[in-house]
Amino acid sequence: MRLAEGEIWRLLDTGVADAATNMAIDEAIFIAHSQGLTSPTLRFYAWEPPAVSIGYAQKLEKEIDLEACRRLKVDWVRRLTGGRAVLHDREVTYSVVARADHPLMAGGILPSYRRLSEALAWGLRELGAPAELTSGRQGHAQEHTSAACFDAPSWYELSCGGRKVVGSAQARKKGVVLQHGSIVLELNAELLFQVLKFPNEALRQELKRRFKNQACGLMEIVGEKAQASQVKESIVRGFETLYGMRFVRGDLLPREQELKVELKAKYAGEAWNYGIKPV
Repeated sequence: MRLAEGEIWRLLDTGVADAATNMAIDEAIFIAHSQGLTSPTLRFYAWEPPAVSIGYAQKLEKEIDLEACRRLKVDWVRRLTGGRAVLHDREVTYSVVARADHPLMAGGILPSYRRLSEALAWGLRELGAPAELTSGRQGHAQEHTSAACFDAPSWYELSCGGRKVVGSAQARKKGVVLQHGSIVLELNAELLFQVLKFPNEALRQELKRRFKNQACGLMEIVGEKAQASQVKESIVRGFETLYGMRFVRGDLLPREQELKVELKAKYAGEAWNYGIKPV
């Protein structure tokens, strides 16, 4: 599929930020695009300190050991999107915002996941990683799984040699789609399994062992080619090559900067993160 020749997308690289700021920026872009203020946008970013994000429907205190997070200096935040917990540490994070009727997003969640994943896969293959789109959730429903996103591939996410390297999540509101995801450079299973909650230590160790067989980082596959700058450049080329859009580097608009400040308070607050419903 090719887009209208030379369709212009905005390319943002907002660098490193804390968890609340990163989620605030994604939603600020989402709102600005819904108001017709921006072109479709591809954004790259990173996290400092490391953070665990939970899906919109997850329960923070049920899934995450908050005392361990405090002790280990790991942030936490609830995402606007669904899915399960993700540790954001040694990774490139991407987000894509476009209207729901845009050709890349048309047809619903699965078709749009597939199109976006194909561009990501193109970029990873250029780096030498044998990236493949997964064909669905693996394993059996009755098996124990962790709260972690990367413990099993889902439809149209990316694996290399059967081990997941990219996990994504999507939200659709106001006629606009936000998809964001983690492109893991180095897997930090030890830290992840310290901040997740488990009913007992034996299950924690068993699921960690299984997790290490089901997920990995790009550096394990392609070595030093998996530098953040190279990954981002290859992903951009993947979108350009497959779909024909042209990226123009930009910055957040003044309106997006305003929204970022407002929304950071939301994402840093207990009401949002603990899922407290307004009275």
